[in-house]
Amino acid sequence: MIAQHALVLNLHQPAGNLEELLDNQSWEAKEILFALDRIPRSLWGHEDLARVHLSLSGTLLETLSNPEFQKRVYGTVDCGSLLWHLQNEKLFEVLGTGFYHPVLPLIPEADREEQLRRWLGIAHHLLWRPRFQGFWPPEMGFSMELIPLLRAFGYRYVMVDSEHVEPISPMSWQELRYRPHIARFGGEAITVIVRDRDLSDAQESGMELDWFLAEVAERTKWCDFTPLVTTCTDGENGGWFRNVTEGANFWSAFYLPLLERVAAGEAAIAPTFISRYLDTYGAHGEVRVRTGAWNTGWHHGRDFTQWTGSERQKQAIDAFAKASRMVHDARWCATERGVCEGPEAEAIEEAMWRLLRAETSCHLYWGEAWVPRAEADLEASRAALARIGIRGEPADADVPAPESASEPESLEADMRAEAAANAPPTTHAPDAPAASEAPAPKAS
Repeated sequence: MIAQHALVLNLHQPAGNLEELLDNQSWEAKEILFALDRIPRSLWGHEDLARVHLSLSGTLLETLSNPEFQKRVYGTVDCGSLLWHLQNEKLFEVLGTGFYHPVLPLIPEADREEQLRRWLGIAHHLLWRPRFQGFWPPEMGFSMELIPLLRAFGYRYVMVDSEHVEPISPMSWQELRYRPHIARFGGEAITVIVRDRDLSDAQESGMELDWFLAEVAERTKWCDFTPLVTTCTDGENGGWFRNVTEGANFWSAFYLPLLERVAAGEAAIAPTFISRYLDTYGAHGEVRVRTGAWNTGWHHGRDFTQWTGSERQKQAIDAFAKASRMVHDARWCATERGVCEGPEAEAIEEAMWRLLRAETSCHLYWGEAWVPRAEADLEASRAALARIGIRGEPADADVPAPESASEPESLEADMRAEAAANAPPTTHAPDAPAASEAPAPKAS
């Protein structure tokens, strides 16, 4: 029996992070760029066997496609060529995700839809795929209530962590972990693909090929079905992926030797695309998935403690909800009046993207260290609405923010003139404080 292996890599950098690293820690920025560029370069000539799933956040795609950024790093990495090579459907199955990489269950429901829609907008444009079959929840943060939304966006399957999957149908340990299953919520059903947490931990930190093959054989030896072994980690964080020395990184020390073993018939495992596995073997049994994320360097992922552990983190999440109500109410009122361009529409759009960017998972991941970044974006979102006369309670108020103004026609003419003068550009360059260091690996 040949086990099928689905390799999944998450690629994300917060808005402005690479630019800030280039200014202050240029070698670290280059390590990240080299790690990204190494992915397609390592796989050239292996289209017959190599199969890799990629999740690329909207902020990373936005950075790589920015002409100014491309010009700045040309000679280090050709970002245009990198994006072109990632279009190779023989090598890559790209997973949908949220644009600003939020922990979806922690943000308001209306914002989840915005995050998904905006990611599809940039991904269709840059990656030239008519459909993205799979979905990567940022930080693998999943709750069952996401299922109807994912189905509405056309996703066939979603990645979940093995720690949180519970059987409804009778099944063995091997079946639970190494078969796709069906999960249902709100009258909708989706296929869930189970990440093997233990093998993924090894993949993140560096593993020997012989150990991996032996471990897979041991874990699947009682399977009376063709198992799908799924390993998921970050793909550009950590020394194992960033190491530039030949023979000392994931691709040259592990994955390419694996392909050689497969080609020689010396490995009881074969790389596969999840969509192809589903076409051949389908999904079996029903499960429920407990709310949670993947394990991080500090936490097991249950209850999102990594992102909600302090009072200030919780206050930021509460502020997301208040700001979201204001922005969505403002947009609804403008739409009802047929306002789709001009200072008011531009202010609402600025408020929306600032809100969505505030929800970036990294803003809450580092304890309270990056919470000010979320607060700065939320303040900018409120300021954009204030330009058109929509004001909520102060950020530290104990009462919910009031509904947005329903009569923008009554605004003074000079306020509209100011809004026009300060309207944001069509393509928003991040102007909140950028990261002083790249996020550390989150999968160990």
